[in-house]
Amino acid sequence: MKPADLNPTDYCVVLTTTNDKHNAEHIIHHLLEHKLAACVQVLPIESHYLWQGNYCQDKELLLVIKTQVACYAALESAVQLLHPYQVPQIVQLPLTQGFEPYLAWLKHNTQP
Repeated sequence: MKPADLNPTDYCVVLTTTNDKHNAEHIIHHLLEHKLAACVQVLPIESHYLWQGNYCQDKELLLVIKTQVACYAALESAVQLLHPYQVPQIVQLPLTQGFEPYLAWLKHNTQP
């Protein structure tokens, strides 16, 4: 694949959180199986937020999802469907630069 075929802005990182390891694994498996993500990293975090006027503090898992921008709509729908939260965090962070061999791998392992 020629470098001209790879535009870093065609790729993104999507973030979501969940408080349940089983749910995280279910989401990850679905995204990978359907080629909506090439890689998902899981990090333990502590979240502080307001929900329905109340201060909340929870242990959660942050899913860092690597994908193509063209996969985002289907990925968002899948996460929303599989997620236990009423309003899950599902946000897309654009890429502006990236290591070309990694972007080629990401492209090869995802399918819009």
